[in-house]
Amino acid sequence: MTELTFRSLQDYLDVKYEAICQRKNISSPSTSDLFIKLVEEIGEVAEVLSQLKGNKANTDDASLENELADVVHYVVEIANVNGIDLGKAIIEKDKRASVKYNESPNLAEFLSKK
Repeated sequence: MTELTFRSLQDYLDVKYEAICQRKNISSPSTSDLFIKLVEEIGEVAEVLSQLKGNKANTDDASLENELADVVHYVVEIANVNGIDLGKAIIEKDKRASVKYNESPNLAEFLSKK
Protein backbone atom coordinates (compact mmCIF):
# COMPACT_ATOMS: atom_id res chain seq x y z
CA MET A 1 0.00 0.00 0.00
CA THR A 2 1.25 3.47 -0.87
CA GLU A 3 1.78 5.80 2.09
CA LEU A 4 -0.82 8.54 2.27
CA THR A 5 0.37 12.13 2.46
CA PHE A 6 -1.66 15.28 2.99
CA ARG A 7 -0.68 16.35 -0.55
CA SER A 8 -1.96 13.12 -2.10
CA LEU A 9 -5.18 13.30 -0.06
CA GLN A 10 -5.69 16.91 -1.11
CA ASP A 11 -5.11 15.99 -4.77
CA TYR A 12 -7.52 13.05 -4.51
CA LEU A 13 -10.23 15.19 -2.89
CA ASP A 14 -9.79 17.80 -5.64
CA VAL A 15 -10.62 15.12 -8.21
CA LYS A 16 -13.44 13.64 -6.13
CA TYR A 17 -15.13 16.98 -5.39
CA GLU A 18 -14.72 18.17 -8.98
CA ALA A 19 -16.73 15.14 -10.11
CA ILE A 20 -19.33 15.67 -7.37
CA CYS A 21 -19.69 19.33 -8.28
CA GLN A 22 -20.06 18.54 -11.98
CA ARG A 23 -22.74 15.96 -11.17
CA LYS A 24 -24.59 18.45 -8.94
CA ASN A 25 -23.94 21.35 -11.34
CA ILE A 26 -22.31 23.55 -8.69
CA SER A 27 -18.98 25.38 -8.79
CA SER A 28 -17.46 24.04 -5.55
CA PRO A 29 -18.50 23.07 -2.06
CA SER A 30 -18.70 26.03 0.29
CA THR A 31 -16.50 26.32 3.33
CA SER A 32 -19.57 26.74 5.52
CA ASP A 33 -21.22 23.56 4.17
CA LEU A 34 -18.00 21.62 4.69
CA PHE A 35 -17.62 23.05 8.19
CA ILE A 36 -21.15 21.95 9.08
CA LYS A 37 -20.27 18.43 7.90
CA LEU A 38 -17.03 18.59 9.94
CA VAL A 39 -18.93 19.50 13.09
CA GLU A 40 -21.39 16.66 12.45
CA GLU A 41 -18.47 14.24 12.15
CA ILE A 42 -16.88 15.58 15.36
CA GLY A 43 -20.21 14.91 17.04
CA GLU A 44 -20.06 11.34 15.75
CA VAL A 45 -16.55 10.99 17.22
CA ALA A 46 -17.98 12.17 20.55
CA GLU A 47 -20.77 9.58 20.28
CA VAL A 48 -18.29 6.75 19.68
CA LEU A 49 -16.04 7.90 22.53
CA SER A 50 -19.05 8.07 24.83
CA GLN A 51 -20.01 4.53 23.79
CA LEU A 52 -16.46 3.26 24.33
CA LYS A 53 -16.39 4.84 27.77
CA GLY A 54 -19.64 3.08 28.62
CA ASN A 55 -21.63 6.28 29.05
CA LYS A 56 -23.90 5.51 26.14
CA ALA A 57 -25.31 2.35 24.64
CA ASN A 58 -23.80 1.26 21.33
CA THR A 59 -26.60 1.97 18.86
CA ASP A 60 -24.89 1.51 15.50
CA ASP A 61 -21.78 0.18 13.81
CA ALA A 62 -19.83 3.46 13.86
CA SER A 63 -16.17 3.11 14.78
CA LEU A 64 -13.68 5.63 16.09
CA GLU A 65 -11.42 4.81 13.14
CA ASN A 66 -14.12 5.62 10.58
CA GLU A 67 -15.32 8.76 12.32
CA LEU A 68 -11.78 10.16 12.68
CA ALA A 69 -11.19 9.46 8.98
CA ASP A 70 -14.33 11.47 8.20
CA VAL A 71 -13.07 14.36 10.35
CA VAL A 72 -9.74 14.40 8.48
CA HIS A 73 -11.60 14.24 5.15
CA TYR A 74 -13.57 17.41 5.88
CA VAL A 75 -10.59 19.27 7.39
CA VAL A 76 -8.55 18.53 4.27
CA GLU A 77 -11.35 19.57 1.92
CA ILE A 78 -11.85 22.84 3.82
CA ALA A 79 -8.13 23.45 3.26
CA ASN A 80 -8.54 22.66 -0.45
CA VAL A 81 -11.46 25.01 -0.95
CA ASN A 82 -9.43 27.77 0.67
CA GLY A 83 -6.22 27.11 -1.28
CA ILE A 84 -4.24 25.92 1.75
CA ASP A 85 -1.42 23.39 1.38
CA LEU A 86 -2.19 21.56 4.61
CA GLY A 87 1.12 19.72 4.88
CA LYS A 88 3.06 22.96 4.50
CA ALA A 89 0.74 24.76 6.94
CA ILE A 90 1.20 22.05 9.59
CA ILE A 91 4.99 22.12 9.26
CA GLU A 92 5.12 25.93 9.48
CA LYS A 93 2.72 26.02 12.44
CA ASP A 94 4.81 23.39 14.24
CA LYS A 95 8.01 25.38 13.63
CA ARG A 96 6.46 28.46 15.24
CA ALA A 97 5.15 26.40 18.19
CA SER A 98 8.55 24.74 18.66
CA VAL A 99 10.21 28.13 18.93
CA LYS A 100 7.48 29.54 21.18
CA TYR A 101 7.62 26.60 23.59
CA ASN A 102 11.35 25.87 23.16
CA GLU A 103 10.73 22.33 21.95
CA SER A 104 12.96 20.16 19.82
CA PRO A 105 12.88 18.60 17.35
CA ASN A 106 10.29 20.41 15.30
CA LEU A 107 8.31 18.51 12.69
CA ALA A 108 10.54 19.60 9.78
CA GLU A 109 13.63 18.35 11.62
CA PHE A 110 11.87 15.12 12.52
CA LEU A 111 10.84 14.50 8.92
CA SER A 112 14.33 15.25 7.60
CA LYS A 113 15.75 12.42 9.73
CA LYS A 114 13.31 9.79 8.44
